[in-house]
Amino acid sequence: MMVALCFVLAGCGTREPEVRTVRVEVPVLVPCKTQEVAVPPWATASLKKSDSVELKVRALLAERRQRIGYERELVAASGACR
Repeated sequence: MMVALCFVLAGCGTREPEVRTVRVEVPVLVPCKTQEVAVPPWATASLKKSDSVELKVRALLAERRQRIGYERELVAASGACR
């Protein structure tokens, strides 16, 4: 029995090791490079207390449109990184 075990172990020791190249694909984090979204000059920034109500309402409506556009640019910039 001991002799058979020696032959088995000797047979494993004479075999050359098999060399293989294995390719492993691993996801790597890449920094997101987008242009910074510029804050627009808001329409209500230059309003005064003495301005008419009509002028203030028009400026508020214009600023609302500016804000919507600005938010869309921010969403597009953050979506480009996905």
